[in-house]
Formats: sequence, C-alpha cells, structure tokens
Amino acid sequence: MTEDHENKFRRSTEDMIAAREVPDTPQTRAPSYALAFADDAFLAREDMRPVRLQLELMKPELLMNEAGVKSTIVLFGGARIPDPVNKATARTETLAELTKYYDEARKFARLITERSLANDPCENIIATGGGPGVMEAGNRGAQEAGGKSIGLNIVLPHEQAPNEYVTPELCFNFHYFAVRKMHFLMRASAVCVFPGGFGTLDEMFEALTLIQTGRMARVPFLLFGRAFWEGIINWQALADAGTIAQDDLKLFRFVETAEEAIAALDDWDDKGKKRRDIPGR
Repeated sequence: MTEDHENKFRRSTEDMIAAREVPDTPQTRAPSYALAFADDAFLAREDMRPVRLQLELMKPELLMNEAGVKSTIVLFGGARIPDPVNKATARTETLAELTKYYDEARKFARLITERSLANDPCENIIATGGGPGVMEAGNRGAQEAGGKSIGLNIVLPHEQAPNEYVTPELCFNFHYFAVRKMHFLMRASAVCVFPGGFGTLDEMFEALTLIQTGRMARVPFLLFGRAFWEGIINWQALADAGTIAQDDLKLFRFVETAEEAIAALDDWDDKGKKRRDIPGR
C-alpha cells in the first residue's frame, strides 16, 4: 500500500485516540465495543494464536528491514556464565572456568563489528538472545566497537530484562520460542555457539538440523570450547551408531578464541549452499 493510497483513509492511530475519548456509557464500556486491534484481552484469546504468531514474525521483520539489517552473526551461549571480573561469584568451579568464553565472545563481537563498520554496517550485525552471560558479552563487544547489535529476548516466568548493551531500537521481546528461533536464523551469515545449557543446546541442534537436512543454507557454524562440547556430547558415537553421517561432523568446527573464529569464517567451504542429499540416508 503506497503512502498516497494510505492517506485517503482515516488512520488507525487516529481512531485509537478517538475511541479513548468517547462518552462513558454502558455500551462503550462493554468489551465488545473495543477496537479489535487495540483490545489486548481479545488478542490474547486462545483462538487468536495464529494472529499473534504472525505479529511476532512481522514486527521484528519490519523493524529490522527499516533499520537496514541485511545479515547477522548469531551468538548462542549460557546466561549463567559471568563476566570474568565476577568469576568468584560463579555458582560452580566449571562456570568460573567458563568465564574465559565471556571474554572471547566479547572480543569476537568487537572484531566482527569493527569489520562490519569498515565494510558495510548493515552486514554481519551481532545478534544474541539479549540476556546476561555470553549474550551480554556479545552485545557489549559490538557496542564497544561503536556498532549496533540485536537482542531477541523472551518472556520468562522470572524477571528477564534485556542486557544494557543491546541497541534499544533492535531489542525485541517474544512470547513464542519458535518464532524467536526463526528470527535468529532468517538473516544468519554465521552461527557461533558458546558453552551453555538447555536453551543453548536447543538452539544449536535446531540450527544444525536445518542445515543437515538442507532446509537452511550452510553457514560457518562454530562451537567455542572443544573440551566442553566433547565432554557433554559424544559426537563421534552418533556417527559410529549411524544416527548421523560421518559427513555431518563437518557441518561445524571447534574453536577456542575470537581470532580462530574469525579465521574460520574466512575459510569456510560450501558457504551459502544447501544440501540436496542427506549422507547416510
């Protein structure tokens, strides 16, 4: 719809203002009288779920388009991994040791953002889940480089405010995990996974499955911390059992440092290609 065509009709925002100023009567107080698109209770009804799904897909998409976001580099990782300056407060010895990956995520995001600003500020924008831990480190590194970054937050039963380093106009909040995960991958030119828990594993395996099955183009897929990942997942056992193919182990690489990750991004075979056949099937 063009702007000229839009202007022939009364705007929805005008009617929202006018609806708040109508006389107070039993009729105007009735829930049925509220404008459908301005009625929170109506939009929250169970049978309006398809509309809510569409809205959650469209709002970030439109706002990222308007902000000129062309591509992202996605950082997944644990919310419980603290800044190394707070290492002594880590809940376990392992978490204290993993604080080094906060620094690596921060450095990686800074280096990526510096490259992006030098080439095209709309490409390879850092995107995280917007929370604490590794996510905070990613947004922080981007801010330190003078660039923007995206935070895709989600409503949780406990308080969950976005970290202070997310660019405010690129900070989004979700109800649906599934739609949030779509937004993580729709513009992803690379996926970087740091040590984490259930949420990180969920995001990692969903993205790997999409690439494995050819539903998503291959992108650099980096796992920071070989010892952590091989300690919790026996990748070779999956291949030996035949539940994945040996070739599937080439869909990702292990890295330890930000510099290693940058080198891997620049040396990645089959970037942008989709699998047509699934090995081992």
